[in-house]
Amino acid sequence: MANNSQSRTARRKQKKAKKKPLWKKILLIMLLIFIIMGIGAGATAAYWIATAPEIDESKLSDPLASQVLDMNGEVFGTLGEEKRTKISYEDLPQVLIDAVTATEDARFFEHSGIDLRRIGGAILANFKNGFGSEGASTITQQVVEKSFLSAEKKISLKVQEQWLALKLEREYSKEEILEMYLNKIFYGNGAYGVAKAAEIYFGKEDLSELTLPEAAILAGLPQRPTAYNPYENPDLTKERMDTVLTLMVRHGKISQEEADEARAVDIPSLLTGESDSSVPYRAFLKQVQREVNEKVDGADIYTDGLKIHTTIDTSIQDHVEFLLTDSEENPIPYPDDEMQAGMTVLDTKNGAIRAIGGSRNGNGTGYNYAIQGGQQPGSTMKPIVAYGPAIEYNKMSTYHQINDDKPFDYGGSSPIRNWNRSYAGWMTARHALNQSLNVPAVKTLEEVGYDQAQGFAESLGINFADDTVRIGDAIGGTGTNVNPLQMAGAYRAFGNEGLYNEPYAVTSVEFPDGRTVELKPKAEAVMSDYTAYMITDMLKSVITDGTGTAANVPGVPVAGKTGTTSLPDESGSPDSWFTGYSTNYTISVWTGGYTNDEGQRMAIPNGQTKIPHALFSNTMAEISQGIDNPDFEKPNSVVEVEVEEGSRPAARPSEYTPSSQIVTELFVKGTEPTETSEKFDELDPVSGLSASYNEDNNSIEVAWDYEEDADVSFEVSAQIDDGQMQGLSNTEETSMEITEVEPGADYTIQVVAVSNDGDMQSEAATTSVTVPGGDEEEEAENIPAVSGLSAQYNQENSLIDVSWSYNGPPAAFEVSVNGQTQTVESNGIEISGATPGETYEIVVTPIGQNGANEGAEGQSQSTSITVPAEDGGDTGEGSGEGSSEGQGDAQQEGEEDNPDGEDEEDSQNESDSSEQDAESEEDQGGGDGN
Repeated sequence: MANNSQSRTARRKQKKAKKKPLWKKILLIMLLIFIIMGIGAGATAAYWIATAPEIDESKLSDPLASQVLDMNGEVFGTLGEEKRTKISYEDLPQVLIDAVTATEDARFFEHSGIDLRRIGGAILANFKNGFGSEGASTITQQVVEKSFLSAEKKISLKVQEQWLALKLEREYSKEEILEMYLNKIFYGNGAYGVAKAAEIYFGKEDLSELTLPEAAILAGLPQRPTAYNPYENPDLTKERMDTVLTLMVRHGKISQEEADEARAVDIPSLLTGESDSSVPYRAFLKQVQREVNEKVDGADIYTDGLKIHTTIDTSIQDHVEFLLTDSEENPIPYPDDEMQAGMTVLDTKNGAIRAIGGSRNGNGTGYNYAIQGGQQPGSTMKPIVAYGPAIEYNKMSTYHQINDDKPFDYGGSSPIRNWNRSYAGWMTARHALNQSLNVPAVKTLEEVGYDQAQGFAESLGINFADDTVRIGDAIGGTGTNVNPLQMAGAYRAFGNEGLYNEPYAVTSVEFPDGRTVELKPKAEAVMSDYTAYMITDMLKSVITDGTGTAANVPGVPVAGKTGTTSLPDESGSPDSWFTGYSTNYTISVWTGGYTNDEGQRMAIPNGQTKIPHALFSNTMAEISQGIDNPDFEKPNSVVEVEVEEGSRPAARPSEYTPSSQIVTELFVKGTEPTETSEKFDELDPVSGLSASYNEDNNSIEVAWDYEEDADVSFEVSAQIDDGQMQGLSNTEETSMEITEVEPGADYTIQVVAVSNDGDMQSEAATTSVTVPGGDEEEEAENIPAVSGLSAQYNQENSLIDVSWSYNGPPAAFEVSVNGQTQTVESNGIEISGATPGETYEIVVTPIGQNGANEGAEGQSQSTSITVPAEDGGDTGEGSGEGSSEGQGDAQQEGEEDNPDGEDEEDSQNESDSSEQDAESEEDQGGGDGN
């Protein structure tokens, strides 16, 4: 048993001793993995090499032309067929060879087609910064890529490129390969090959005449031919030339002194040729090239034989380009030749770019204001930074009340002011936006918060300076710049139910091998449909009632916003905008003053800040002809609600609220007001209203009853026969007299109690009365009053002699002495037994006595006389003429013209208000971000 035990122990030890260490196993496994990976990589590389295209000599010389198609699939431009002049290696001056090789491939004449040293450096850079961050392509590889391969950043293509470069070097000399390269590459401005580029840019057909600065420019162009185009971007061209000269010094091609001398040359002075304009729609093609470069790795629209499907509507593009010329037929009233403009037209439904106007009189070859850089946007930012976020996140209504009470002090050098320098107190968000007032906008931004405003705006393609929203961004007055393409893209989402995608000019790209790359971006809901619709409805009122009335398009429902900026000294506006949309198209227009030699922005001449309005209106009207232009459709998430104007918080009107005090506004469903205003209520009507005819003075006496302590006044109106009810007076008394009434007429009298604060009124109480008389009494009006009425006291016989004159139809005279009446037919009477110290009131009225005049009364005349006391003087006299009816007429006229002295004040107030409204509707350009 023991021996067996020892044997088993020994065997275990022996077995344990034979096991290999763990690290050796790991090393063995890693070695096997590397061998397998190496075999796999080698097999893969071998496959890639085996499937590489053959070197086709016919493809080594000329680049392939690309076709550009419009929205209907029709070819409108071919790129790569024009402006090519071939040269041989012997035609190349040494200065050009040195500039090209120092820039593109310093060891070109030394390597065998690939540069291992550059490859090593590129590998390290790619490990640090990601694959594709740095290339190591030699000139030979670039010839291979442009001739046989696509420029996509794939390892398979890079392996094939290197393999074919080695093959090309075995079949062709260095001189032939450099000749291929310089004949093939695109130099911008429609030039293919270095010979044509020298002719177009410098007017030189003999390359031996090229100077060092010119050679350096040509050597730098192929990297970014559009960006470095000296006609369009001389500053960028100079930067690139400096880089080439530095490389030439580094590689011993020129001395530092030669480089410095070349740098001193003025780039524009070298340009003796002309900018190319043979290809149509160059402003639009710049956007096409930008999108292809950004979205398709390494593709070149000028050399790769592509078929590019675009969104251009050539009829719209033609019209936009026409409006940006100085043609005599152009309806746009530009103030001078120096005002610049940029314009973008989008399809509202999908964001497709239908047209781009890059600049005035530029043929699309200069700076493209529509898609490049940007300008301060002014008040066009208000819906994007202030009101849009407030509706989206705070569910703000269009009625939302904002206090426009004074300039907004934010701690800056000066407060934010309204463009019109006036402040109207509490107002709706709709009014604040359509009048483009700055103070309500910045207050709205503060209400919603900066972070939410920034997120909302960025979802619409707006990027802020320093990635920070500032208070001035609410009115577009800080360092944040936008261009018309970005602004049209943002506004389009408001017109498209809140769906946004980046505006695009290219839908797809087809390669010569049949491969197709789709580029149409997908739409994303970046806001609620209630936000989009409510902003749109507010922006419609900008055009109907606000600062954008000049942009109105008859027959087309449009929404839009104005925007201007101010120079630091407030001497004028350097920028003016209008961005607007229908359900079919969105258009953004910028115009601005030029920049002087010192780099200062100049004001728009003559304050012509409404040129963008005209460009928008004209273009929208033109492109909307012959198509259906439906209005924007209200979503179920929005409700229209009647609100009592001025209520805070919003309240529904009561049944007594005057219609003039009711407005209709939009609310997010579920947030609409439920409370009813108690501001207006109904007063009790007057009671006991009566009216009676007073024959003595031909008047109607009206009386009524009302609570004595009520703080009310009464509006009295009258209707004669079937005429209109017309106001007569406003009085705090409970009676009044209507004088000079018409004989035979039916009078309906109405009395309404009105609270003295103007908030409430009662139902109307009415009564009626018929004035006696008629057609037969009309002639009585022809009986004149007596004249020269006088009274004299004769102390000797205690008589008062009364006399008068009369000139009219036959009449008797009714004489009333202190109420005692008698009728006489003579022109005078004697009053006997006059009492000393007593006053006698004498009234004489003529009474008709002939035909139709019989019984008709003339106007009464009166006089008075006081009999002297017994110890008084000898004689008393009294004379005078007066008509109690005439005085009543004058009093009634005064009440109608100015009852209680209020009409004049009200008229003045209305006049002041009208002037203020008119002023507020003006879109003055010099405001703070209007």
